[in-house]
Amino acid sequence: MQTLFVSLLMVLSSLKTPQPAAVTQGRQQHITQPKNTTAMEKQAMEVVSTFLTAIQQGNHDILASSLHPDITWNQPGKNRFSGRKTSRTAVFKLVGSMVEASERSLRLTDVKTLAVNGNQVACLLHWKAIQSNGGILDVDNIDVYTVKDGQIVDATIFSADLTQEDTFWLN
Repeated sequence: MQTLFVSLLMVLSSLKTPQPAAVTQGRQQHITQPKNTTAMEKQAMEVVSTFLTAIQQGNHDILASSLHPDITWNQPGKNRFSGRKTSRTAVFKLVGSMVEASERSLRLTDVKTLAVNGNQVACLLHWKAIQSNGGILDVDNIDVYTVKDGQIVDATIFSADLTQEDTFWLN
């Protein structure tokens, strides 16, 4: 398990950028919180925002600490990466495999919106990747993260274009 974690960290380290892509591209996160945001909602928003920034920056320590060891991750589609993952190790393996399949080009290029409701945060995100065989991924996703005790315990991913994702990731 530790070897898998180290391998994933090595893959993700190749994705490091000096600043979050959303900042680099001049795009800002749009955070929507009710006026009477509860402490739970503030914590959920902070955890998810920190997690997404860590993805953009390739910050392995924060990525690992943001995800609960027994997280449930629901990946959409009908491709080799689709389905339910039920541990942080399985999520890291999923992400590492996606990075490899995208020839290390997979990028979270924009965090468009974050909106909180209780301990859940919905995020409108944009992902891009290019493969040498001509495959292109250029898609919006809506991710819904559930936070408990300062960690993400559940993630459900929705794609604006499942056909594009399934074609890009192949079977």
